[in-house]
Amino acid sequence: MESNINNNREQIVDVGSVVEAVSADAGDAPLYTLESLCMRCHQNGTTRFLFTIIPNFRKILLSAFECPHCGERNNEVQFAGEIQPRGCCYSLEIPAGEQKMLNRQVVKSESATIKIPELDFEIPPEAQRGILSTVEGILTRAADELQALQEERRKVAPETADAIDQFLVKLQACATSELSFTFFIDDPAGNSFIENPFAPSSDPSLTIKYYERTPEQQALLGYTQTEGTRDAAPEGGEAVASRRTRRQPHGSVGAAAGQRAIAQSNSAEIADALFRYSAPEEVMTFPSTCGTCAAKCETRMFVTNIPYFQEVIVMASTCDACGYRNSEVKPGGRIPEKGKKITLHVKNVKDLSRDVIKSDTASVMVPELDLELASGTLGGLVTTIEGLITNISGSLEKVHGYSFGDSLEDHRKSKWLDFQTRLNKLLSLDEAWTLILDDALANSFVAPVTDDLKDDHQLTFEEYERSWEQNEELGLNDMDTSSADAAYESTNTTNTV
Repeated sequence: MESNINNNREQIVDVGSVVEAVSADAGDAPLYTLESLCMRCHQNGTTRFLFTIIPNFRKILLSAFECPHCGERNNEVQFAGEIQPRGCCYSLEIPAGEQKMLNRQVVKSESATIKIPELDFEIPPEAQRGILSTVEGILTRAADELQALQEERRKVAPETADAIDQFLVKLQACATSELSFTFFIDDPAGNSFIENPFAPSSDPSLTIKYYERTPEQQALLGYTQTEGTRDAAPEGGEAVASRRTRRQPHGSVGAAAGQRAIAQSNSAEIADALFRYSAPEEVMTFPSTCGTCAAKCETRMFVTNIPYFQEVIVMASTCDACGYRNSEVKPGGRIPEKGKKITLHVKNVKDLSRDVIKSDTASVMVPELDLELASGTLGGLVTTIEGLITNISGSLEKVHGYSFGDSLEDHRKSKWLDFQTRLNKLLSLDEAWTLILDDALANSFVAPVTDDLKDDHQLTFEEYERSWEQNEELGLNDMDTSSADAAYESTNTTNTV
C-alpha cells in the first residue's frame, strides 16, 4: 500500500510530460522525478520538479538535483507565470551588526541582476539562475563560486587570484554582517522579490521602484519587434523603408508622429498628433502589443477635461489572447510648479463612490492603518475610493509574497490576518478614516460631492514646494527647456508683429 502511494506522488517521467504538467492549470501538481546527467562526475543523478504557487506571489517551478555518486546538489526556481507589465528594482540597506536582515527571503528570477555598490560587485543574470534563497544565501553562494576556481587562477594569473582573495574577505564580511552594504535586485521581468518583515507597514530599509522596460530589456526577455519596426529594417534600402512607411494613412492613429509620442510617453505630443482633428472626448483606437504575452491587441484612448482638475489622457488596453487588462491615465499640459497633497475624510457611503485619479507618481496613505504605499506601486488608476482600497488589498497580497507561506512565523501571520480584517473594515465604514494622496507632480485628483469644491469640507487640497530629491527622482533637475523657451518666445514675437 505504501509503495503505491509513493508511486503516485513521485513519478519517473520524461521531460515532455513534466512541461505539459506544469503548463496546465491543475490545482495540486504531483512531484515529478527525472533522471539527469551529473555535470561533476558524469553519472546519472535525479532531478525532482514541483509546480507550486507561493501564496500571494507567483506560480513557480522548483527543481532540485541530487547525485548519489558524488554528492552534487543544486536547486533552481523558474517562473511558470507571466512576465509582469513593468520591471522592478529592490534596494535593501543592511547596516553592520544586523544579522537578522540577512535572513530575509529573496526570490531572484533568471533575468534579475544583483548589485552591491559598496563592493563594486555585480551578479549578472547568467551567473546565477532563478533561485529561492536569503540575502546571506545569495552572498555565500557567490563567494563559493568565486572560491571554487582560485587554485586554477593562481597557476594562470596569480595577481588576479590575490585580488579575488582580498575581495572575498570583504564579501564574507558582508555575508556575516560585519560590514554595512546595500543589496540591489534589478529585474526587468518584475518577478523578483525581497521579503518585508514589517508588512503591511512600510520598511525604512527597503525601497521598491517600478519602471517601464527599455527596448533592449524587452529584447532580452524574448519580446519580438513589432511589424512596423521590422518594416523599417534596412533590408531593401531607404527607398523600400520609405515606401513601407507611406502605407500608413495620413492623420490616422498609426501615424509616425503618434507612434513616436506614445513610445516616448509624451502626453502633449500624443494630444497634438492624435487628437488635432478629433472631438474632445472621441475615443481613438490604435494597435499595440500586450505587455504580458506579447500578442497583438488594441489600446483605446481619449482626452478629456476634468472640472477642478486639468486635461488628462485615458488609455485602456485589453488582450483577447491572455485576458490581460490595463488602464492608465496620463496628464496633459505642462509639469506643475508645485506638488499636491489631497486629504479626504471618509465618513459615509457617498465617499466610497467618489471618483479618484491616481497617477503613477502618487503615494497613498491611510494613517489609521499605518499604511503607506510608495509611488508607482499601483501605477496610474481611474477608479473610485472603494476601487482604490480593493486595488491596495490586491497589491499588498501580490507584493508581500510570503504573507502566508510555510516559513512565516505565527505572530507575523496573525499580524497579517489582523491587518486584512482592518482593511476590509474601511469599506464597511465601521469608523471614519482618512485617505491621503501625495503627488509630487500634482496629477492626482479626488472628485468633490458638492457642486462647488469649496463647499466640500471633507476634502482638502494642499500645494507644496517639491524638494531637490523629489525633482531629482522625477528627472526635473537636469531638464533643460531653454531651446524650447527661445523657440516659443520667437514664435510669439513673430505672431505679434
